[in-house]
Amino acid sequence: MPTPMDRTSFLVLHGWSNRRPDGHWQRWLADRLAEDDAQVLYPQLPEPDAPVLEDWLLDLRRYVAAMRGEEKVLICHSLAVLLWWQAATFAEPVHADRVLLVAPPAPSFVRQELVAAFVPDHMETEPLAPGLAASVRLVASDADPYCPGGAAALYADRYGLDADIVPGAGHFDVPAGYGDWSSVLAWCRDPSVRIVGREG
Repeated sequence: MPTPMDRTSFLVLHGWSNRRPDGHWQRWLADRLAEDDAQVLYPQLPEPDAPVLEDWLLDLRRYVAAMRGEEKVLICHSLAVLLWWQAATFAEPVHADRVLLVAPPAPSFVRQELVAAFVPDHMETEPLAPGLAASVRLVASDADPYCPGGAAALYADRYGLDADIVPGAGHFDVPAGYGDWSSVLAWCRDPSVRIVGREG
């Protein structure tokens, strides 16, 4: 049985160059979860246009420590997926009961950019611990420009992650039309829900 929402904490983490704009599904989701009486943390991470891994990791640990719910849920978009990967695979990992990874960028793509430090060393060759993988739901598009090669092969198949692949959803951002997104809200309320594309 799902944990009641008023006993659940959500930490919503944005990606590179994201200043939590109005109209983005993460802002919409944070508002809906707050209406459900959940604890919701949706921070602006420092220097989003030129993020520093150590600064984002410091903030991640700080916000996870502030989560007071019986169930702790992380919702990561884009570069925040790799941020979580770093923090979850350390010797002293950041813990969450459930993790939603949305639109992960391909490590090969990120290594060509200013955020190359976010790619964990040996990410492509080291498996996730089985208990860690079991807590994760991956949501990805089959047409994400930041994930050439496809997240199904790069993430779901390689790491054994439970995955929902949404046709034609791009990077699940505002240009792709992802403002309100009812199925991701439904998953937050009940982890057995399968996540599909936005309606309309």
